[in-house]
Formats: sequence, structure tokens, C-alpha cells
Amino acid sequence: MQITKEDYQQFKPLLFSLGYRMLGSVVEAEDMVQETFLKAYQVSGANINNKKAYLCKIMTNLCLDVVKSARYRREQYVGPWNPEPLIPETLTFDPAEMMIQKEGLSIAYLRMMEHLAPDERAVLLLREVFDFPYAEIANMIEKKEDNCRKIFSRAKSKLSLIEGESLHYEKNKSMVNRFIEAFQSQNKDVLLELISENVTLFSDGGGKVTAAVRPVISVANVLALLYGVIKKAPKDTYFEVKNVNGQPAIVIYMNGKIQSILSFYIQNEKISEMYITMNPDKLPI
Repeated sequence: MQITKEDYQQFKPLLFSLGYRMLGSVVEAEDMVQETFLKAYQVSGANINNKKAYLCKIMTNLCLDVVKSARYRREQYVGPWNPEPLIPETLTFDPAEMMIQKEGLSIAYLRMMEHLAPDERAVLLLREVFDFPYAEIANMIEKKEDNCRKIFSRAKSKLSLIEGESLHYEKNKSMVNRFIEAFQSQNKDVLLELISENVTLFSDGGGKVTAAVRPVISVANVLALLYGVIKKAPKDTYFEVKNVNGQPAIVIYMNGKIQSILSFYIQNEKISEMYITMNPDKLPI
């Protein structure tokens, strides 16, 4: 059974979805998709019974290699690391299949994935997001089925902190719009109603632009930082609320291009964490 051009069109969104969740990078995920199909073409004619599982196995193992080699780069990263924001309209393919699978796509989820070992990351995604049977997962990562079950349980335990995340898009969008209105009018009562007292903001500049190199904690400190950013912004600054990683986020434009993206982690109808990504390498051109 051969891998065809039609297979490329059919499975590209699935493979990209897996790669992006594994790596937290659009560019790296796209590179791994290309490499997956290149490898598949090179062994064309092999005995392939299940193309989906076969391609996912190649993709998973390529991503595992990248994750393992990226550890040193993450340790050298300047300031907090946020995943590369994913804006569906910027993708080169129809993202419908990917966006249906909202689990494992939010910025909060992807940040927590960084705390998992490479194998934990792979097993969790293949089982929880893509619903592969343990037998197939075991074949993909070349481990025993019982071992995969234990790895999944361990990974789920580590991610328990974000189990209460709200993924209701319209409800979250309403909260974001209320936040914007209250922020612009400096309505502290509404802001305190919307934001958790111990809110944390993770500012990712990657050493490329000015950004807080440590997490900013508490409502007062977070708001002070955001007001400081706006105060220094040029007159042509504007923003839009867009779908980013399957959830509403604020996309901020300065000098005619995207300057930053502010995403939210909403839990129990409160904004618990904010993620502002300013590293130009992570922003759409």
C-alpha cells in the first residue's frame, strides 16, 4: 500500500495537529509533517495496513526526537516560554479537523505539556486527544501496552492543575470583552470580579524584545504592567479579539503588524493566568 498525494491532503491537518501539540511550535510542526511524508514516500511499497496509524507513528517519533533535543534550548530561553500562538486563519490548510479537537490546544495546556517527559507527552496526546487504542500507542512508541497505561496515568496526574479550564468559546469571549471594556474604562470593581486575586502573567519576549523575565503575580502587578505597555504604545495601536488556539485572545497591532498576543486561562469563571507573547519569531508576519 502506497502513500499518495491524496493521503497528504487528508492526513496533513491531523499530523500538524499532533506535531503542534507535541512541540508548541507552528514552524517545527510544519517541518515535521513534511519530514513524515518524505520518510513515508521513501519506504513506499511497504506493508502498510493502517495509513493513519503508520503516519502518526512516524510523526510521533520525529517529534519525540525534537522534544528531547529541545530541552537544552528551553533551559537557555530568556524569560518565560509560551507556545507559539496558533491563529487558524493563518494556516495553509483547512483547520476544521484540527479545531474540532479542542482538547490539548489551549495555551495553558501546551505550557503544562512542558512539564511532561517526552514519552508522557506522546502517550497523553495519542490517547486523550486522538483516541488511539493503547495497543496502537504501544506500537507507535515501541513500549509495552501496560507501560503505556502507566505513562498515561502519570501524565494525567501532572496535568490535573488545568482540568477545570473553561473551553466554552462564546462564554470565554464574553469574559474577554468584559475585561477589555473594564480595562479601558479602568473599572477596578469589574476587573477584580473577572480576574483571580493571584493571577499570573507570563510574558514571552525571548530576549528579542523588552518583556518581564519572571512571571508577574497578583492583580495589581499584572494590571500595572499592562497599563504600562499601553501607555507607551504608539498612536496607531489597535487590537482585535480573535480565535487563537481555539479560544478568544487579544491580538495587538502596532506599526501595522502584530506586536503581541494576549491569551487567557479561565477557570471557575475567573481569569487565572494570562500569556502575552511578544517574541517576534512566534508571531505571524
